[in-house]
Amino acid sequence: MVEMAKKSMVIVGGGSAGWMTAIYLNRLFNHTEKNFDITVIESPDIGIIGVGEATVHSVRFFFAAMGLDEAELMRETNATFKTGIMFRNWMKPVAGETHEYFHPFEHQRLGRVLDISSLWFLSDRPTRERYDEGVCLSAELIKHGHGPKGANSPAYQGVVPYGYHIDAMLLARYLRKKAVEAGVKHVEATIADATVEGENITAVHTTEGESFTADFFVDCTGFRGLLIDKVRADNWDSFEDALPCNRAVALQRELEEGEAPNPYTVATALSNGWAWQIDLVNRQGTGYVYDGNRMSEDEAEAELRAFLGPESKVLKCTHLKMKVGCRKEFWVGNVLATGLAGGFIEPLESTGLHLINLAAGLMGTHLAAEQPGQDNRDSFNRLMRGFYQDLKQFIVLHYCLTNRDDSEFWRAAPATVEHTPWLNAQLEIWKHKVCEYHDLAGAFSTTFTDENYRYILYGMQHVPKLGLVADQTESNRMFAELARMQENACKITMPHADYLARMNT
Repeated sequence: MVEMAKKSMVIVGGGSAGWMTAIYLNRLFNHTEKNFDITVIESPDIGIIGVGEATVHSVRFFFAAMGLDEAELMRETNATFKTGIMFRNWMKPVAGETHEYFHPFEHQRLGRVLDISSLWFLSDRPTRERYDEGVCLSAELIKHGHGPKGANSPAYQGVVPYGYHIDAMLLARYLRKKAVEAGVKHVEATIADATVEGENITAVHTTEGESFTADFFVDCTGFRGLLIDKVRADNWDSFEDALPCNRAVALQRELEEGEAPNPYTVATALSNGWAWQIDLVNRQGTGYVYDGNRMSEDEAEAELRAFLGPESKVLKCTHLKMKVGCRKEFWVGNVLATGLAGGFIEPLESTGLHLINLAAGLMGTHLAAEQPGQDNRDSFNRLMRGFYQDLKQFIVLHYCLTNRDDSEFWRAAPATVEHTPWLNAQLEIWKHKVCEYHDLAGAFSTTFTDENYRYILYGMQHVPKLGLVADQTESNRMFAELARMQENACKITMPHADYLARMNT
C-alpha cells in the first residue's frame, strides 16, 4: 500500500460548506489511517446565512456515503421530503387560471418506438393534463399528499427520487457534531487576517492573536471570500447580466394549525422575481428573490408579506445581498474556495448544497496527488467553472420563455437568453424536436439532464412541432401502464404528514 505524506488543512468558516467539506475529506483521507489533519475554524461572532433550506435529490447520496442515519438526520434538522418544485405564475394565466407546472426529480422511460414525451405530444392528452402529470409518478403522488416513501422503505430509497427541505442552521450543527466525532478538530475563533507569500497563505490569524498554519486552506467564509480574495484579485465572473435577481428577503413563518407540510417546494413568480415556500415539520421558510435595481428592500418585504397574507405569523425576517456568479479561479495557490465563497446561483433549483458536494468530491480527487500542482488546479477550476456555467443556463431557461409583460422585469426576462448563446441556439432547435440526451452530452451537466430540461421547456409551453404519426395502440398501452404505476405508487407510499409524524415520535 502506498502511504501518503501526512498533510494538513484548515477550513475557515463553518456552515453547510465548511462542515460538508470537512466530513467528506475526513472520511475519504482518514478512514483507515490519519493522512490529513483537518481543522475547522468557525467564528462564534459571524453567523451563517442559513436560508437555503431545499436540496436536489443527489444530496441524499452524499449523506448516505457519509454513514449518516437518515431518520436521525431528518429528526435533528426538522426535515421533510421534497419530490420536486411547483412553479406558479411564471406565465400569463391560462383561461383565467394561474399558470403552473411541476418539476420532479424523475422521468419514466416507457416508450418502445417513440419516447414518452413524443407520444404525449402526439396524443390528445395535452388538452386535459399538464406535461408533468402525463409522464411521471411524482405529480400524482403530490395530488394525494403523499411523499416518496412507504412504511418499509429503506433509508435513502423511495418510490421516486427525492431531496429534502432542511433547516440549514440545524444541518450545520448536526454535521459539525458528526465531523468532530469522526476526528475533525473544531476551533471557535474569528479569523482577522492572513499572511500571504506569492499566491499561498502561510498562516491565518485570529482576533485573539492565535495563528494557524496548514498545507491547504479552504475558504468557507461566504460572500466575503476572506481567503480567496487575499491570494487573487479580479477573480469574480458576474452572472448578473443573465440573472439579475441579486437581493432576497427571507421570512420564517409558523405553519397554520392543521396545515400539513408539503412534500415539494413552491416557487411563485411575483412582480420582480419569485417567492419560495419550503415546509419543515415545525415552520415554513419563505422568501422573495428579486432584482434590487428595480425595487427597494422595503418594497420587496411588503410584497412578500402581502403574498403570504395578513394572517401569517412571521417569526424572523432577514435581508440579503447576493453576489451572483462564480470565481474565475476557485483554487489559487494553496487556497480552495467553496460554498458562497466560490460562487452563487440564485436558489431557484436548490443547487447550493449540490455545488458544495461537487466541490468536496473534486477536492478529494485532486488533493489525492502526492504533490498537487498547477495541472491539478487547472483541472479543478475548469470543472467548477463548467458546473456553474451549466447551472446558469438552466436557470435562465426558467425566465426566458415567459410571456408575462406586467412589469419591466418580466418584459426584460426573455432577453436574458442572449447571454447564454448555446441555450439561445438550442431553443430554436427544440421548436422542432424533443430535448434529448445527446443535446447535453459532453457538457458539464451534473444533476439537470435532458429530462429536467423537458419539464421546464414544456411547462413553459415551449413545445416542439413534430412531423410524426404515433401508433395509437402503442400510445394507449404505454399511458395505461403509466396509470397503473401511478395508482400503485399511491398505494405503497404514505401520506407525507403521516410518515413524518411516525418518524418523529
